[in-house]
Amino acid sequence: MNDAEIVTHIDALVGEEHRLERSHADGGLSPEERNRMHEVELQLDQLWDLLRQRRARRRAGQDPDGATTRDPSTVEHFQQ
Repeated sequence: MNDAEIVTHIDALVGEEHRLERSHADGGLSPEERNRMHEVELQLDQLWDLLRQRRARRRAGQDPDGATTRDPSTVEHFQQ
């Protein structure tokens, strides 16, 4: 996946996250929606991490395609 594809995927997930938040702002999310929200958040963490890795590798003169998607349990604990 190149940078543009990653950003496009991030944008789509952010849109989904916002739709979930707006559609249930007053009544809360169903269990299925809470699970989906958690999945979306994890995927966003992974994609942002991958994009940062690619940019760092590029700045260091390395091949950005050497960046890898890290495990959700790793990226979900990163500080923003």
